[in-house]
Amino acid sequence: MTEALAKLRWIDPHTRQICEYVLTEGATATIGRSSNNDVVIMEQHVSRQHAVISYRDGVFLVNDLGSANGTFVNDNKINAPFPLFAGDIIRLFVPTIEFLAADNDDVQRATESGRIITATAFTGQGSLVITNGLQEGQVIPLLLPSLTIGRATQNATWEILIQDPSISRPHARLERRDEGWFIYDLASSNGTLVNTEQVTTSGLALKDGDKLTLGATVLLFRATLTRASQTSEFASGG
Repeated sequence: MTEALAKLRWIDPHTRQICEYVLTEGATATIGRSSNNDVVIMEQHVSRQHAVISYRDGVFLVNDLGSANGTFVNDNKINAPFPLFAGDIIRLFVPTIEFLAADNDDVQRATESGRIITATAFTGQGSLVITNGLQEGQVIPLLLPSLTIGRATQNATWEILIQDPSISRPHARLERRDEGWFIYDLASSNGTLVNTEQVTTSGLALKDGDKLTLGATVLLFRATLTRASQTSEFASGG
């Protein structure tokens, strides 16, 4: 049986029923109003792509994804990945989620109900989700071994086009290797961050659930194709 490490519990804002999801070691859980999230909370104060919980070095961290109303832990607004401990309260401005310890009985119940979130295996193809700005909610499948990200302009030749004047032309490059995806900054004007770490031209390895900040745009990296990316389109130059 898969070992359970934590669970998320909240009250559905419409049915008032208690909802639970179990997280196993290595799990990544996206939270938001959009149906392509792992945890969907249909409440007006929740952004379409609001926050992400990721497993890093034995600890679950929660990170805001540029949401409109912010993410809070124990009523403190977070601006960077924040470690979670049993009993913490995650607040999405109005809705609250309890972060609790879980046991194997929780795994059995969650498996039967389909509410268990496990680690994502690297399959070679990933995806990006734009979580703020004009293209919020757009899912970009990473179907090529190398893709360049840049500002959307009439004569752009890069594969991923972002409608953001603070994005350089081009801005960054994604490359797929045997061990996973890497991102490289292309000497952009406003820089590239992975969570809070500055990306250089030497590159940085990506992990499932990483938050990418390019200029004023925030994107979520998933190490696999999301449900929505099966039908999403992305602009291609050349």
